[in-house]
Amino acid sequence: MSQDLERALDGYLAASARAGDRRALSALAGRWTPRLSAFAWRLMGDADGVEEAVQDSWVEILKDLPRLRDPDAFPAFAFRIVQRRCARLIRQRQSGRRLKAQAEVEPPPEAQDQDRALDAGRIRRAMTQLPPDQHAALWLYHIQGLNVAEIAAALDVPTGTVKTRLMHARRKIAAQFQGGSDE
Repeated sequence: MSQDLERALDGYLAASARAGDRRALSALAGRWTPRLSAFAWRLMGDADGVEEAVQDSWVEILKDLPRLRDPDAFPAFAFRIVQRRCARLIRQRQSGRRLKAQAEVEPPPEAQDQDRALDAGRIRRAMTQLPPDQHAALWLYHIQGLNVAEIAAALDVPTGTVKTRLMHARRKIAAQFQGGSDE
């Protein structure tokens, strides 16, 4: 399914769920729970924390869904709620210490071109070495297909901050491929 059709379907399901359609809400949760869980994993790197964050996030999503004015903004709305919930859990669990999230290394996509598959795996491994804020921005942009404004809304930061995080993340990954420093 094309990305435009995916977004249209998500917008329709969000609008229907907002109007009280339980089947639409169930479909929306089925489509989005894996994505929100993957995002929470990138922020927290803790399976127990991920489950708790996503469950708590769905409670908040359900509560706030009637106030979502633009159903097409559901992805940024949902990612933002998960980001806030993860931040709260991290603060609670670490009591002020900085948590460096470790991302799950996803298997490379099946590709006919072996070199492309190897590069994708190397990029994913390189992403695990990024600071959590840069990793999250890069993942939302390249893997989830959100634009800079949507990422800014999801992470609750200015668009300039998202652009800076993307720039630094890309430089660090490029430096790892070249075997040099990102400084």
